[in-house]
Amino acid sequence: MTIHKLFPTLVYSNALQTRGAKEFNRQLSRECLQLRHDDVAGRRWSADNYPGGYTSYGSVHWLQRISPTFKALERKLERHVNVFAGTVQWDLDGRELRMTDCWINIMPKGVVHGLHLHPLSTLSGTYYVRVPPGTPGIKFEDPRLDRFMAAPPRKAAAPSEMRPWATLPAAAGRLLLFESWLRHEVVPHRVHGERISISFNYGWF
Repeated sequence: MTIHKLFPTLVYSNALQTRGAKEFNRQLSRECLQLRHDDVAGRRWSADNYPGGYTSYGSVHWLQRISPTFKALERKLERHVNVFAGTVQWDLDGRELRMTDCWINIMPKGVVHGLHLHPLSTLSGTYYVRVPPGTPGIKFEDPRLDRFMAAPPRKAAAPSEMRPWATLPAAAGRLLLFESWLRHEVVPHRVHGERISISFNYGWF
């Protein structure tokens, strides 16, 4: 008998760097908080679209173009992006994956980031800058979920790759990469202290 595991969905998780992560995160954190203070349009957009929290997605979403610190983040991401592209066996046909968007997310207590994907992008990811203890991770949805006709529920002890949802923990200095069509969310942030992350997209068009 042979059981074939077909159509895997891969998510990359790794430390961004082996040394200097705390100082780099302190610098990123300062810039994130300063941008929130200065970004009137972003705070207004967040009030309508990210209640209780702040994101620069609707105002300043190309931070790698205007900040040397975020440009440094882009350079640090390059080797990880190349590893992921090789792991999923992408044939890039001589073209490079390029960062198209980079923005900030700040989640105080009670904030939620609803289920979504990243349209018109190839590769997406999140880098965690500040993560208070007990902060929720990122929850991924099985992309086949809407086709589970008459399927029984999975056993409680089923391994993560067999469940309809999987949550990967958040940790400062940690990086996640995934294909942009994969839907994901962050459940309500229930602890004191702000969770700061940086999200980004890469395109191949």
